[in-house]
Amino acid sequence: MDQISVSTTIARPREEVFDYLADIANHAEFSDHYLVDWHLTREDSHGQGAGARFRMKMPFNRFGWADMTFVEVQRPHRIVARGRGGKYNRISMLGVWTLTPAPGGTTTVEYTFQTDAPLPSDRLLEALGGRAWMKRALARSLRRLRGILERNRGRGHRATVAAG
Repeated sequence: MDQISVSTTIARPREEVFDYLADIANHAEFSDHYLVDWHLTREDSHGQGAGARFRMKMPFNRFGWADMTFVEVQRPHRIVARGRGGKYNRISMLGVWTLTPAPGGTTTVEYTFQTDAPLPSDRLLEALGGRAWMKRALARSLRRLRGILERNRGRGHRATVAAG
């Protein structure tokens, strides 16, 4: 899938936005409309190495389970997450959060997401609406993130460690 980028401006200081995003358990709060059944992969959900497994509610997606792990956390401006999903976890994913200061003490948040689908069947599903669906879902998650951080509104459930 080609790179998808969405952005928004949040009326909060960059450090506060970064601290919220650096805790992967918080991501379930603003993305639970398309990523469900969140489970943390370790007890410490903050910083480099923190990860989660979840299911994507994408239409016609029979193999929706995926995982993401923070591989790079550069305070206060960048978080990089790598993961895998799809059938046999063969589709690699990359997500990059970039935070830049904006006028008036606000923060511009940009999220870039891309996948590398190795098989033609995987690429076909992405081409038949997967990209447009993902862009809408990502844009909505940033709107929800802005609502949570600015007005403490629209909170979902935080992810927890899976019981074994």
